[in-house]
Amino acid sequence: MSRPSDGRLHTMELGAPAEEVVDALMRDGAVIVRDLLSAHVVDAINAEVQPFVDAADPDMRHLNPGVQYFHAQTRHVSGLAGKSPTFATEVMIHPLFSALCDAILGPSCARYQLNLAHLLERLPGAESQFWHQDELVWNLVPEPKPELQVASVIALVDFTAENGATRVFPGSHRWETGRYPADEEAVAAVMPAGSAIIYLGSTFHGGGAHTGSEPRRGVHLSYTLGWLRTEENNYLAVPPETAAGLPQQCQEVLGYAVHDAIERGGGYLGMLDMRDPIDLFREGWPGAPR
Repeated sequence: MSRPSDGRLHTMELGAPAEEVVDALMRDGAVIVRDLLSAHVVDAINAEVQPFVDAADPDMRHLNPGVQYFHAQTRHVSGLAGKSPTFATEVMIHPLFSALCDAILGPSCARYQLNLAHLLERLPGAESQFWHQDELVWNLVPEPKPELQVASVIALVDFTAENGATRVFPGSHRWETGRYPADEEAVAAVMPAGSAIIYLGSTFHGGGAHTGSEPRRGVHLSYTLGWLRTEENNYLAVPPETAAGLPQQCQEVLGYAVHDAIERGGGYLGMLDMRDPIDLFREGWPGAPR
């Protein structure tokens, strides 16, 4: 495979060996995977989320000014796994994401988990986000720290430079502490619908300014170590009554499975009645006596 080393983004097709995608991620901090989702899956997700998008207020007040700035002029649909069955079963547990998380997060935890899954429809006129690293939400994890997050933005419409395609800074995951990106170093993740820009939590990036005329719809999907607090409360976003109807792998990724790190010298996290909630799901919980 080619080896971008001059600030370009490497682009791969779905079907490339997961090991090659991992290599590109660890080398460049980001990689585009074209056609990750079929047109059928994209259409199904768009149809399932449309009522929630229609109801979303682009001027909603967020929990703090920083979040407000990030999502100004944006229709925001959170808890996507509980609102789009297609997303939960075809995207959240996509084999490529599973393989990447196994390789990158797996060495540092007994089980990885969903961090958040949000749909963002950025409207014309939305300004560029400030450049940031997603992993800074866990900035109290001491150095030296492992990779804390595998993240992605999945295009549900074509991403172009004009409609504010996500901009990333290849190689920034290896920068020395304190270095901040210069605007001219940004590379736009231009890609067709169904494709994804996948990046590490340590990679600088941000949404671009939307100078086009049509909304730009995409999904921010990320995973983190099973022993970290997630940004989104996935137990409320996808409550047990909803999670019970999903495949077991979805339940596990949502965080309902116990994080059993005893053999690694760690703890036993996330139990209920001293049991693994996954076993309780099999027995008919919620609703059945425990």
